[in-house]
Amino acid sequence: MDFSYDTRTEELRARLLAFMDEHVYPAEAVAEEQRAALASPWDEPPVVAELKAEAKRQGLWNLFLPDEEYGAGLTNLQYAPLAEITGRSPQLAPTALNCAAPDTGNMELLAQFGDEAQRKQWLEPLLSGEIRSAFAMTEPEVASSDATNIETRIRRDGDAYVIDGRKWYISGAMNPDCQVFIVMGKTDPDGADPRRQQSMILVPRDTPGVEVRRAMRVYGYEDHYHGGHAEVVLDGVRVPAANLIGEEGGGFAIAQARLGPGRIHHCMRLIGMAERAVELMCRRAVSRTAFGKSLAQQGVVQNWIADARVTIEQLRLLVLKTAWLMDTVGNKGAHTEIQAIKIATPRAVVDIIDKAVQAHGAGGVSQDFPLAELWAAARTLRLADGPDEVHQRSLARRELKKYL
Repeated sequence: MDFSYDTRTEELRARLLAFMDEHVYPAEAVAEEQRAALASPWDEPPVVAELKAEAKRQGLWNLFLPDEEYGAGLTNLQYAPLAEITGRSPQLAPTALNCAAPDTGNMELLAQFGDEAQRKQWLEPLLSGEIRSAFAMTEPEVASSDATNIETRIRRDGDAYVIDGRKWYISGAMNPDCQVFIVMGKTDPDGADPRRQQSMILVPRDTPGVEVRRAMRVYGYEDHYHGGHAEVVLDGVRVPAANLIGEEGGGFAIAQARLGPGRIHHCMRLIGMAERAVELMCRRAVSRTAFGKSLAQQGVVQNWIADARVTIEQLRLLVLKTAWLMDTVGNKGAHTEIQAIKIATPRAVVDIIDKAVQAHGAGGVSQDFPLAELWAAARTLRLADGPDEVHQRSLARRELKKYL
């Protein structure tokens, strides 16, 4: 395994680091000021559109998509260090580069499983940044960590499908530019194979019967930059049969194909979040004095910084190994490592950010530093794309199988 960055990756890293320094970091405070003056909190601050235009101009656009027909054609190993950089400003940078969830996963899904008409209608405007999208899988009435529990119904009626269900924490749904939902539901609820009961279907947001009922908060945050997380009710929603993605019964497999890259992208960005937290912690430590000496001279703070550096280096190597395996043996061959990073990375990064919060005292939980919001985002990723316990269960079974 050779994780050294190739020439293209090094060139993109240099350009992206400069883009962050020159445009993204200065825009963080500007975006907050502009948001306070917006007619709706879900509208996009003007500076975000400026960042997108500059990213396009510099060729830093759709870096996540390995398909050269639609994206940058980067491997997972090439994209990993770039995603890490964007994780240092998770609210602005991924969006500026059109590399933000849930659009990334939806674009990958449409590129892989959508037909020509679906790609023309929805993928192309997503790739250009003209519209946004949402992925509607999680439900409030069932344990959605087990996707076979999903209760939303997708019923065939002539040349159409009728959809009924209630979803929540549907990321991106509050964004006024969100034009389409990819909805997962059951077309064969009584089927013998619980993993063949589900299907996925495209539902335009303006379809009668679609109600975006309310925004869901995450640790008190509404996550405006990603279009929020909404409760969505689908009541007798009728869409053409041509809106079905793939085949009936293929929804579970499509979800797994979508979530694999999403999990590693989250972990890549989490490492960038940890790096930002360590940087802030170190700056705070050398600038503050307590009990006669700087925080940087306090043994406990030194331990936090040292432990954080060791942890980040370990996590980065595991993420790079996972990316390399996904490139060489495919997502299925990298299944163990994908689950390992999904378990290890959010858990460890939450602890690193927590120590940075502690070093900042009251400032760490305030809006004057990004740490509280970084903590909330990292902690949420112990639930998103499958909770820790589900991945631990699957990983343990795979280990135990060797001995049974």
